[in-house]
Amino acid sequence: MDRKYLSEREANCYSPLTLAFLGDSVYDTLVREYLLRQANMPVAKLHSAKVKLVCAEFQSDAYETISEVLSERELGVLKRGRNATGNTVPKHAAAVQYRRATAVEALFGFLFLTGQQERIRELFDMIMAQEGNDNG
Repeated sequence: MDRKYLSEREANCYSPLTLAFLGDSVYDTLVREYLLRQANMPVAKLHSAKVKLVCAEFQSDAYETISEVLSERELGVLKRGRNATGNTVPKHAAAVQYRRATAVEALFGFLFLTGQQERIRELFDMIMAQEGNDNG
């Protein structure tokens, strides 16, 4: 499949919630790959571990981890995602956590659409390094 990446200007035309829709999948796939590479374990255990890394609380912490290293453009996308108004907030997350999680997903969607795979990996690795520090 030939993939045509968008310019940053074109990607900015999408709503932050639309970017988050895509970014959720990008982030989820990276978490699944990360866990799979950690150890060969039963699927139920992989799923449980994935849920902990994809939840709003963890992604809200990821917001803190990466926000200090973002470019001005990336920070703009992050803030647009955080300020986007969705219809629902999950019962297991505070509204502020959910908004920050949406911001991270919007950024990952934006970076994916613009073909910035190396930057996605760099930010994801920072997030997972923080996860290791929290559990270490």
